[in-house]
Amino acid sequence: MWPFGKSTAERVKDALNDNPVLAPLGLDVSEQRGTVKVRGQVPRRSLLGLINMVAEGINGVKSIDLSEVSVEEQVAAPAQSAPASPTPSVDMPQLTPERSVTTGNLNGNAQDMDSEIQEVETRSKVAKAVLSAIRSNGELGDDPIDVLQSGSSVILRGVVDNDHEKRLLEQVARGVSGVSGVDLSGVRVAQGAKELAREKDQDSGDTVYVVKPGDSLSAIAERYYGDPMQYKKIAHYNNISNPDLIHPGDRLRIPG
Repeated sequence: MWPFGKSTAERVKDALNDNPVLAPLGLDVSEQRGTVKVRGQVPRRSLLGLINMVAEGINGVKSIDLSEVSVEEQVAAPAQSAPASPTPSVDMPQLTPERSVTTGNLNGNAQDMDSEIQEVETRSKVAKAVLSAIRSNGELGDDPIDVLQSGSSVILRGVVDNDHEKRLLEQVARGVSGVSGVDLSGVRVAQGAKELAREKDQDSGDTVYVVKPGDSLSAIAERYYGDPMQYKKIAHYNNISNPDLIHPGDRLRIPG
């Protein structure tokens, strides 16, 4: 469960795939030191702004690089003039070049598609505003929370330290203009959430846990997943052949 075991890149990818306009595009995402790079192809330049808006709702994203997203806008060739004829010619209206694109849920002419993209982008601004409000809150600012958009509602994912913070999280989100509903089903309460999510591998974005005296893999699994039997996943991810042999100071990457 996010944020433990899911890198920033994976969470941005999830957010893009949750967006009905962007999901069919199959965009690739990588991240290093807070900079998210998106790769792929979009049919309209206006979608670049939407990608940016969605990615900005993900906690930990410092900047977004869209330099490797290509825009393919097909332009219809103008009509060819008719060959000379001995009969009197009739002037035909000049066809205006029109961009023709089709992707996912975007159907119809270019104007309709632009309108739909603009509508989704406008709604995504609400998610960004909610994340900003959460980060500026004294109690919630350090909590690892992602904000996704669903119509005029927002979907919150992450972890808070206690039930009070979860209630406060909903209150802050509902207080943002334009928010009609708040989905908290992806928010988990776990004591010490801020501490658990604080340490990240700067290159991979993986959550990293430093083993302390008295720790066991099953206890660590309980802390992150709520299930001690998930210790096998941590052991496999870190190439630990004997789960009973971990040592204080060991740095364990926590898989999703």
